[in-house]
Amino acid sequence: MKKDSKLGHRPYEDVQALLTGTLFVAFGVLMFGHTSLLTGGTAGIAFLIHYATGWNFGLVFFLINLPFYGLAWKRMGPTFTYKTFAAVGLLSLFVNLLPSLISFQALSAPLAAVLGGLLMGSGMLMLFRHRASLGGFNVLVLYLQDRFGWRAGRVQMGFDCFIVLCSFAVVSWQQVGLSVLGAVVMNQTLATNHRTGRYVTP
Repeated sequence: MKKDSKLGHRPYEDVQALLTGTLFVAFGVLMFGHTSLLTGGTAGIAFLIHYATGWNFGLVFFLINLPFYGLAWKRMGPTFTYKTFAAVGLLSLFVNLLPSLISFQALSAPLAAVLGGLLMGSGMLMLFRHRASLGGFNVLVLYLQDRFGWRAGRVQMGFDCFIVLCSFAVVSWQQVGLSVLGAVVMNQTLATNHRTGRYVTP
């Protein structure tokens, strides 16, 4: 079947995806932070530093991702790199902005793990579909999927679970267990819905 050139994403569609995807992820991050849960990837590392030192999560997340842009440029191209830089910047902004706009009177940690994981997985899926990511390990797992056909969600899950297990130093074992649950929910969302060759990517 001949590929329809009109299927390519238009610039305004990319902008919409970047804004919506990062907002979904930021809301999931807000739920995790409220219940002292963690996630994987560079966001998980930023959570560990935030919990241990009290440093601003958004700023730490932005700085941790800086070394990964070289790999993104070399392996994924300038367009992917620009979109990823924009997504990381938007997420850092939204994570700092949302607490002034919304608060939780009651939020159970198990619900935060599941719903937050679904939100973050869905948001990352939007970014992946538009050839963007949230930097860090997202760049690495997308490269591995493109290069070797390894499912991005499964590889990301391995990284994420390892990082979450390192969190015993800063949170309780119950929170670690729920964090692992959140990581599994998030990455299973990606593994189920983001496979090489299943969807047309511009």
